[in-house]
Amino acid sequence: MLLGRTANGLYWMSRYIERAENMARLIDAGLRMALTKTSNAPEEWSSVVTSSGANADFRKIYDNYNAITVSDYILKNPLNPSSVLSCLESARTNARMVRTALTREAWESINETWINFKSYLGHSSIPENDLPDLLATIKKETSLVRGIISGTMMRNEIYNFIKTSTYIERADNTARILDVKYYVLLPTIANVGTNLDNYQWESILRSVSAHRSYRWVYEGDYKPSHIADFLILNQRMPRSLNFCYHHIVQNLRYLGKEYHQEHQCHITAETQLKCFSDITINNVFDFGLHEFLNSFIAKNNQLNNEIAQAYNFV
Repeated sequence: MLLGRTANGLYWMSRYIERAENMARLIDAGLRMALTKTSNAPEEWSSVVTSSGANADFRKIYDNYNAITVSDYILKNPLNPSSVLSCLESARTNARMVRTALTREAWESINETWINFKSYLGHSSIPENDLPDLLATIKKETSLVRGIISGTMMRNEIYNFIKTSTYIERADNTARILDVKYYVLLPTIANVGTNLDNYQWESILRSVSAHRSYRWVYEGDYKPSHIADFLILNQRMPRSLNFCYHHIVQNLRYLGKEYHQEHQCHITAETQLKCFSDITINNVFDFGLHEFLNSFIAKNNQLNNEIAQAYNFV
């Protein structure tokens, strides 16, 4: 049986790796949509910061919302504990603490990724033209870390804590990115259904690497209800809320069997997964997509706290 401190280190190591990638994806969403509405770019970049949950802290440091200030804050500012650089440093710190629970390859990949990005992000502000390549590199490197973990780690409770936290973080990010478009960047009535509106929805899909898979399912028909359905309820889309909770429940079940005990976190996760089976996207829109996403984010945070309590994280 793992010590609570070890389980906590593995859990947050994995969350921070996923969060680093997700922060890059959030900037990518803002960058793509700002390009379609250059006359109102500050609003788009403000929405990115709001969706990251850091607007109040951002305003203490910066006066304006633009690609440079927002990317600086989300990618590298040391005062932002969820910046990409802060996340990678926290992931490395936790990995070092639980190094004996990791394979050599897993530890080395995390350590090397942190060293590389400390070099990339530790200097002056990043030119806006360099952002796309940098964001692609962040997504690539963090995906490689997860791939090495999946390819070398034994499937035991260590792996279950890692995967549970990965999908909790990923679900949170998908909900936030979807909310950027639908609520904070809600277009005017005149723009609904136009090429501009469709391009912004397409940008959301690209930011979660779901553009091509969406086209396979819906043949390129960019409807808000279809996109929301794909990112919330689709069982085979690896960043959908439903997909994430299927794997959260699966890994929590393994932990329940390993420790011969289930907790409130098991009930909460099972209830949320059942919710996805019982509703349709029309139900979600009738309730209000923004309200649904906010409620989901709160419940996802609740599950995180229940897992920490159940497994004595310290």
